[in-house]
Amino acid sequence: MTLTIAITSDFICPWCLVAQTRLNQAIEQLNSPVEIQEIWYPFELNPEMPEAGMDRKTYRSNKFGSWEYSQALDAKTVQATEADDIAFRYDLMTITPNTLKAHRLTWFAAQQDKATAMAELILKAYFTEGKNIAEVETLANLATEVGINLEVAKAFLLSDAGIQEVQELKRQAIAQGIHGVPHIRIGQEVLSGARSVEVFLATLQNAADELTTP
Repeated sequence: MTLTIAITSDFICPWCLVAQTRLNQAIEQLNSPVEIQEIWYPFELNPEMPEAGMDRKTYRSNKFGSWEYSQALDAKTVQATEADDIAFRYDLMTITPNTLKAHRLTWFAAQQDKATAMAELILKAYFTEGKNIAEVETLANLATEVGINLEVAKAFLLSDAGIQEVQELKRQAIAQGIHGVPHIRIGQEVLSGARSVEVFLATLQNAADELTTP
């Protein structure tokens, strides 16, 4: 039996990394014979972001009124996730990226059942290493870590492949009333935001029990 988890996420949202980290912990603790299948859906918090992205300091200063307030928000995410063992490196981030290519690469990886591994690598590359995940070279190198050939990944990213499919998936998310991320559907239950490991585990257990109860 397979329990499907639908994850709607964007790669510039720190809480998407937090949610995935906590979800992974909950899955490890799940007491059930069911198999877990994670399906990733794209969402762009900044759909109008230029393809090359923008200088992070400039963008966030304009968005939040000042760079100091932006830094305070970053610090809050670090403080709120101290128990999650995530080494946020906001000091290394220089670009707020356009995430369409990252979503396309995750869609491409999904064709090989590697979406979760790909998405997690992209999230970590941005938030813990400060890499520019709008760059083809950066994404293609990350793709090799899940077993995708470097030149194949580059060729895909430099083409128009997957653009229509990703845009359609985004439209479907909006049509379903999804306006923010992370948005995680476990079985029939929806969890919004980075919930605790305990909440994820209880939701997983309930959904798994429903599947396995005669």
